[in-house]
Amino acid sequence: MYGIADLDNCYVSCERVFRPDLKGVPVVVLSNNDGCVVARSNEAKAMGIKEGTPYFQLEQQFPGQKIAVFSSNYELYGELTGRVVSIIRQETPAYFRYSIDECFMYLDGIELDHLQKWGENLHKRVKREVGMPISIGLAPNKTLAKIASKLAKKYEAYKHCCMIDNDYKRERALQWCPIEDVWGIGRRYAAKLQALGCRTALDFAKHHKDWVHLTFNNINIVRTWQELNGEDAVPNEQLAKKKSICTSRSFNGMISDIDNLKTHVSNYAARCAEKLRQQNTVASIVGVFLNTNAFREDLAQYWNYQETRLLTPSSSTMSIVKAANSVLEQIYRQGYQYKKAGVIVMGIGPDSPIQQDLFDINAEQFQKMKRLDEVVDRINRLHGSETIVLGSQQYTKKNGAGKADVFANAIKHDHKSPNPTTRWADIIKLK
Repeated sequence: MYGIADLDNCYVSCERVFRPDLKGVPVVVLSNNDGCVVARSNEAKAMGIKEGTPYFQLEQQFPGQKIAVFSSNYELYGELTGRVVSIIRQETPAYFRYSIDECFMYLDGIELDHLQKWGENLHKRVKREVGMPISIGLAPNKTLAKIASKLAKKYEAYKHCCMIDNDYKRERALQWCPIEDVWGIGRRYAAKLQALGCRTALDFAKHHKDWVHLTFNNINIVRTWQELNGEDAVPNEQLAKKKSICTSRSFNGMISDIDNLKTHVSNYAARCAEKLRQQNTVASIVGVFLNTNAFREDLAQYWNYQETRLLTPSSSTMSIVKAANSVLEQIYRQGYQYKKAGVIVMGIGPDSPIQQDLFDINAEQFQKMKRLDEVVDRINRLHGSETIVLGSQQYTKKNGAGKADVFANAIKHDHKSPNPTTRWADIIKLK
């Protein structure tokens, strides 16, 4: 049996851990630069607030309504969800963290008759020790476990744990689940299936396997069909490692000079390198894209993307930042107001063994860079993210005397909550 633990309204739940006064209050969390709504409490959903609603439209659409608004605080979310994962690690034979708020669990060794109670107890422990609600789905495969977790989240009668362990429960769950909500069915395939009369997961599962092959000619769609019919078809290695990693953001305002752009790109590249190290991989290709604001028709428009290949695949922050800035210099053009940039790393493979290039003069530095990154990662885990960064990651401005001051952050977050579990300055003070 497989399980998936899915935190309910993750970002909102993190904000409520230290704000019990927000219980029952509509809460929304905004995207980077306070752009639009990316997370909503159940109360906010009931009001009709849609995901993706621009922040400036909230007051227009819901005048006079009391809505608690927060900027994204990924340091807080990462720390609290890390506590949840540590509990899952203790409770399960094996697990894999799928996203910031989801963990797949491999439950071999736990008797089937005890699984329902086990899941309910896991919910109670996470709620008691971390203060966040979590829903557990249990099933013979990962796709059905995802559907079970949605049922556990929606209906209180399941006591936060839903188990699909026979064909009757499976068909009832598939009949309830819209085709667009099935894990592995993207928006494009969902639209095609709906046009073919498949409104629910059960409609799709009832088709013959040959029909699925001929209609889609896609191994992942076939595997999804197999899982909906009770087979265990999605290989574990398909979940294990990302094949490419992208970090990008819109800027807080417009940027025209390359020095400021390099600072942003350096931060995005450093984040990509950190993600590579988290999954014990290295990348051989570093790409950068840069574009202006397509909605500003009064301004000149420009978009470009280029990539470079590393002689020796790497997860070193210094190597990837250097490569990204080199690409940025190639695609940058003066005279434009830029709104967004991003870094993409590809050609990802395991970090051991690594085939070094004969002509890479920096190859011998690989082990030194690896040790340096390990030390920096450990310090940043202990003392808060970005406690130590590269000089090129520092946002600076010129003051009246012509000297440089360091910005703490170049991202707009006017509604950001404190970080009482990771920063001494934000520690809770009790009277």
